[in-house]
Amino acid sequence: MKTVLIGIQGAGKSTQGNLLSEKLKIPYLSTGHIFRELAKEKTSLGRYIKEVMNAGYLIPDKKTVEIVDEYLKRPEYKGGYIMDGFPRTVTQADFFKDGADRVIYLRVSDEEALKRLTFRNGSGEQVRADETPAAVAKRIESFHKFTKPVLEYYRKREMLVEIDGEKSIDEIHQDILESLQK
Repeated sequence: MKTVLIGIQGAGKSTQGNLLSEKLKIPYLSTGHIFRELAKEKTSLGRYIKEVMNAGYLIPDKKTVEIVDEYLKRPEYKGGYIMDGFPRTVTQADFFKDGADRVIYLRVSDEEALKRLTFRNGSGEQVRADETPAAVAKRIESFHKFTKPVLEYYRKREMLVEIDGEKSIDEIHQDILESLQK
């Protein structure tokens, strides 16, 4: 089973991805996690990714596709995966056309996403360098500009399932599991 989770930053993709991975025994792969790990490296690629992410921009399609393609060649992903954070553009979705059986859109309002990100650690302090108010605002803008067309791309292919991402974690998890059984 190849499942893709799409949603605005703060929609709960990593929470649901990890829950699904544990429940279904399928590996979870987050491009955000991959990029944050690469950004820690003292390489030109690492510095580049760190600068782009901290500014709130998306990593360019070509570079993203290369990195994801390389990861998916690993043996642990041969039997399926739960992907979070990819594809984020129609160009990436075209590349990934055979890479998903089901696409789950965790629908969360901009306001709810901002609230969740602001209070992610319970204190209102930012958690990561790429979660400054300016970076988050840029990511929300990027989601609407680049990723909303990806939803339409998968909707036309009858692969998209919309889930109300503003419910409780358990309710969302149950809704996703039910959608995967259809």
